Amino acid sequence: MTPSKSKPKPQAAIRRFDIFAEYKHQEARRDGQPADAAKGYGLWLAKVVASRRFGKKKPTGDTQGQKENPVRRANWHKLDDVPQTGKLFDKEIVSRMGAGFYRRVFSPAIRQALEDGSSYESIRDPLRAHWKPES
Repeated sequence: MTPSKSKPKPQAAIRRFDIFAEYKHQEARRDGQPADAAKGYGLWLAKVVASRRFGKKKPTGDTQGQKENPVRRANWHKLDDVPQTGKLFDKEIVSRMGAGFYRRVFSPAIRQALEDGSSYESIRDPLRAHWKPES
Protein backbone atom coordinates (compact mmCIF):
# COMPACT_ATOMS: atom_id res chain seq x y z
CA MET A 1 0.00 0.00 0.00
CA THR A 2 1.48 3.32 -1.04
CA PRO A 3 0.94 6.45 0.96
CA SER A 4 -1.51 8.91 -0.58
CA LYS A 5 0.05 11.96 -2.12
CA SER A 6 -2.20 14.78 -1.10
CA LYS A 7 -1.74 18.28 -2.38
CA PRO A 8 0.20 20.59 -0.09
CA LYS A 9 -1.63 23.11 2.05
CA PRO A 10 -0.62 26.75 2.42
CA GLN A 11 1.58 27.71 5.35
CA ALA A 12 -0.50 30.87 5.89
CA ALA A 13 -3.98 32.03 5.00
CA ILE A 14 -4.35 32.99 1.36
CA ARG A 15 -5.32 36.64 0.98
CA ARG A 16 -7.22 38.37 -1.80
CA PHE A 17 -3.98 40.30 -2.24
CA ASP A 18 -2.13 37.05 -3.07
CA ILE A 19 -4.71 36.00 -5.62
CA PHE A 20 -4.79 39.45 -7.24
CA ALA A 21 -0.98 39.64 -7.47
CA GLU A 22 -0.77 36.18 -9.05
CA TYR A 23 -3.67 36.85 -11.39
CA LYS A 24 -1.99 40.03 -12.65
CA HIS A 25 1.38 38.26 -12.83
CA GLN A 26 -0.10 35.59 -15.06
CA GLU A 27 -1.94 38.14 -17.21
CA ALA A 28 1.37 39.91 -17.78
CA ARG A 29 3.06 36.61 -18.70
CA ARG A 30 0.25 35.87 -21.14
CA ASP A 31 0.84 39.33 -22.65
CA GLY A 32 4.50 38.44 -23.28
CA GLN A 33 6.32 39.88 -20.28
CA PRO A 34 9.37 38.01 -18.94
CA ALA A 35 8.78 36.09 -15.70
CA ASP A 36 10.63 38.47 -13.37
CA ALA A 37 8.98 41.59 -14.79
CA ALA A 38 5.54 39.96 -14.72
CA LYS A 39 5.91 38.98 -11.07
CA GLY A 40 7.10 42.47 -10.17
CA TYR A 41 4.20 43.98 -12.05
CA GLY A 42 1.66 41.75 -10.28
CA LEU A 43 3.11 42.64 -6.88
CA TRP A 44 3.33 46.35 -7.73
CA LEU A 45 -0.26 46.52 -8.96
CA ALA A 46 -1.60 44.59 -5.96
CA LYS A 47 0.13 47.06 -3.63
CA VAL A 48 -1.13 50.07 -5.58
CA VAL A 49 -4.71 48.80 -5.44
CA ALA A 50 -4.42 47.91 -1.75
CA SER A 51 -2.95 51.32 -0.91
CA ARG A 52 -5.79 53.11 -2.67
CA ARG A 53 -8.39 50.98 -0.96
CA PHE A 54 -6.97 51.43 2.51
CA GLY A 55 -5.90 55.06 2.13
CA LYS A 56 -2.15 54.49 2.43
CA LYS A 57 0.53 56.66 0.84
CA LYS A 58 0.44 56.99 -2.89
CA PRO A 59 3.08 54.90 -4.67
CA THR A 60 6.10 56.52 -6.24
CA GLY A 61 7.10 55.70 -9.77
CA ASP A 62 5.54 55.95 -13.19
CA THR A 63 1.79 55.50 -13.01
CA GLN A 64 0.95 57.73 -15.99
CA GLY A 65 -1.03 55.94 -18.67
CA GLN A 66 -1.64 52.92 -16.48
CA LYS A 67 -4.96 52.08 -18.14
CA GLU A 68 -3.64 52.33 -21.68
CA ASN A 69 -0.84 49.80 -21.35
CA PRO A 70 0.07 49.00 -17.75
CA VAL A 71 2.45 46.12 -18.46
CA ARG A 72 4.70 47.49 -21.18
CA ARG A 73 6.55 50.37 -19.56
CA ALA A 74 10.06 51.63 -20.00
CA ASN A 75 10.56 52.28 -16.27
CA TRP A 76 9.90 49.55 -13.77
CA HIS A 77 7.72 50.33 -10.81
CA LYS A 78 8.90 51.24 -7.36
CA LEU A 79 7.03 51.71 -4.12
CA ASP A 80 8.79 53.80 -1.47
CA ASP A 81 11.86 53.60 -3.73
CA VAL A 82 11.90 49.77 -3.51
CA PRO A 83 11.81 48.04 -6.92
CA GLN A 84 8.96 45.57 -7.17
CA THR A 85 10.69 42.52 -8.64
CA GLY A 86 10.17 38.82 -9.08
CA LYS A 87 12.52 38.21 -6.17
CA LEU A 88 10.36 40.40 -3.91
CA PHE A 89 7.22 38.62 -5.20
CA ASP A 90 8.79 35.30 -4.22
CA LYS A 91 9.67 36.63 -0.77
CA GLU A 92 6.35 38.33 0.00
CA ILE A 93 3.93 35.91 -1.64
CA VAL A 94 5.49 32.56 -2.51
CA SER A 95 7.53 32.15 0.68
CA ARG A 96 4.58 33.17 2.84
CA MET A 97 2.30 30.44 1.48
CA GLY A 98 5.07 27.91 0.82
CA ALA A 99 6.85 27.19 -2.44
CA GLY A 100 5.34 23.69 -2.79
CA PHE A 101 1.81 24.96 -2.39
CA TYR A 102 2.48 27.86 -4.77
CA ARG A 103 3.94 25.62 -7.50
CA ARG A 104 1.61 22.64 -7.22
CA VAL A 105 -1.72 24.20 -6.24
CA PHE A 106 -1.96 28.00 -6.18
CA SER A 107 -0.32 29.05 -9.45
CA PRO A 108 -1.93 26.26 -11.54
CA ALA A 109 -5.39 27.12 -10.16
CA ILE A 110 -5.00 30.79 -11.08
CA ARG A 111 -3.62 29.85 -14.51
CA GLN A 112 -6.62 27.57 -15.14
CA ALA A 113 -9.04 30.31 -14.10
CA LEU A 114 -7.42 32.72 -16.58
CA GLU A 115 -7.53 30.11 -19.35
CA ASP A 116 -11.22 29.57 -18.58
CA GLY A 117 -11.83 33.32 -18.92
CA SER A 118 -12.72 33.79 -15.24
CA SER A 119 -12.39 37.25 -13.76
CA TYR A 120 -10.42 37.92 -10.60
CA GLU A 121 -13.63 38.88 -8.81
CA SER A 122 -15.27 35.56 -9.67
CA ILE A 123 -12.41 33.41 -8.31
CA ARG A 124 -10.93 35.27 -5.35
CA ASP A 125 -13.31 34.07 -2.63
CA PRO A 126 -14.22 30.58 -3.90
CA LEU A 127 -10.53 29.65 -4.23
CA ARG A 128 -9.63 31.04 -0.81
CA ALA A 129 -12.44 29.04 0.78
CA HIS A 130 -10.74 25.78 -0.28
CA TRP A 131 -7.25 26.71 0.83
CA LYS A 132 -6.85 26.47 4.57
CA PRO A 133 -3.40 26.73 6.18
CA GLU A 134 -1.68 23.73 7.70
CA SER A 135 -2.62 23.23 11.31
